[in-house]
Amino acid sequence: MWLFAMFDLPVLTSQQRRNYAQFRKALLKHGFFKIQYSVYARYCSSEESASTHIAMVSPALPPEGQVRFLLVTERQFGKMVVITRGKPSKPEKAPRQLQLF
Repeated sequence: MWLFAMFDLPVLTSQQRRNYAQFRKALLKHGFFKIQYSVYARYCSSEESASTHIAMVSPALPPEGQVRFLLVTERQFGKMVVITRGKPSKPEKAPRQLQLF
C-alpha cells in the first residue's frame, strides 16, 4: 500500500515558512519521498503501518493550512499515469521487502 501526504501550507511569513520546512523534514525523516510539489508518498506494508506513520508525522503538522493523507493499494498505484515532458513513464516500484528467517 502507498500512503500519500498532500498539503497546502501558507508560506507568507517567516514563521509559516519555518513550519512548512519542519513538516517537510518530518515527512522525509519518516520515509516519505517527493512525488511532486506538496505531494509526498511512502510505501507501507499494511493499513496499521500507514496509521503508525500518520501518527508519527502528526506532531509536526503546522497550525495553519491543510494536510490530507490518502492510502491506495499497490494495484491502484500501478495504474497511475505519469507523463514527463510529454512522454509516458511508469510510476515508482514498491521497495523490496526484507525476508527474515
